[in-house]
Amino acid sequence: MSSASAVVPPIKSPPIQSDRAASVVTEGRIVRWLLIGVAIVFLALFLVLPLVTVFVQAFAKGWAAYLAAFTEADARSAVRLTLITAAIAVPFNLVFGVAAAWAIAKFEFRGKNLLVTLIDLPFSVSPVVSGLIYVLVFGAQGLLGPWLIAQDVQIIFAIPGIVLATIFVTFPFVARQLIPLMQEQGTAEEEAALTLGASGWHAFRTVTLPNIRWGLLYSVLLCNARAMGEFGAVSVVSGHIRGLTNTLPLHVEILYNEYNFVAAFAVASLLAGLALVTLVVKSLLEWRYADDIAAGARRH
Repeated sequence: MSSASAVVPPIKSPPIQSDRAASVVTEGRIVRWLLIGVAIVFLALFLVLPLVTVFVQAFAKGWAAYLAAFTEADARSAVRLTLITAAIAVPFNLVFGVAAAWAIAKFEFRGKNLLVTLIDLPFSVSPVVSGLIYVLVFGAQGLLGPWLIAQDVQIIFAIPGIVLATIFVTFPFVARQLIPLMQEQGTAEEEAALTLGASGWHAFRTVTLPNIRWGLLYSVLLCNARAMGEFGAVSVVSGHIRGLTNTLPLHVEILYNEYNFVAAFAVASLLAGLALVTLVVKSLLEWRYADDIAAGARRH
C-alpha cells in the first residue's frame, strides 16, 4: 500500500473558548484597576490611617513624653498583668488545642460534632457576654460566689477571673487552625509508626508534631495576639482596679477617658506595634503553613 493511500487521522483542533467564558476568567484592565483601587482606598482609610494616627499622636510631645507614659506605676502594672495573662492563657490553649485537634482529626468517636461546635462557641458569643457569664458564676452574688467567699478565694475582680475570661475567648484559635491541617495529613504516617512498634506518645512526638510545627506556631501567634489585646471579656471581670486588674487595653481606655491623650496613644502604640509584628510573622508562617497543608494533601 502506497503512502498516499494511507489514512491520515484528522487533526483535532483545540476547543475554542467562547468570549463569554473568557470574560468570566479574565476581566478587563479597567475593572481590575478599579477593584484594586477600591481595595487600596479601603485599606488606607480603615487600616493605614488609624495606625499612622496612633503613632503620630503618641509622639506628639516628643520622646520624653512618650517614654514617660511607660514609667508610671500603673502602666508597668498593666504591662505586667498583660504578660502574665498571656503567659498562662496561651500554654493552656496550646495543650487543649493540640489535644482537641488530634482527637478530632485522627479518631472517630461519639460526640465529635458536638466537640467541634463547642470549640467554635467563643466565636459566636460576644466577649462581653462571656465575661458576664463568669461574673454570674464566680461573682459575690453568683452561683459559686458564697462558697468562694467562705473559702477566701477571689475570682472576679482579680487575676484569676481575667485569666479565665482570656482563656475562654482565645481557646478556639489553636484547635481551629490545627484541625484542617491534621485532617489533610491523614493518619497513614501515624499508623505506619505504630505498626513498626512505636508507642502513641512516640508517634505523636516524632511524626505528628513535626508535621504540624508551622501551623502550631501560626496558631500560637494568633492566640497570643488576641490574649494581649482582649478588651470586652476582661473589662467585665476586671473591675477596673487601677494598678491591680487593668491590662494594657483597659489602661488605654482609662488614660483616654482622663484626657491624657499622649499617654493613651503611647500605650496604644505598644499594642499597635505588637499587631504589626504579629502581621509580619503571621505572613511568614502562613507561607510555611500552606506548605504543610500542601504536603499533607499529597501524602493523603
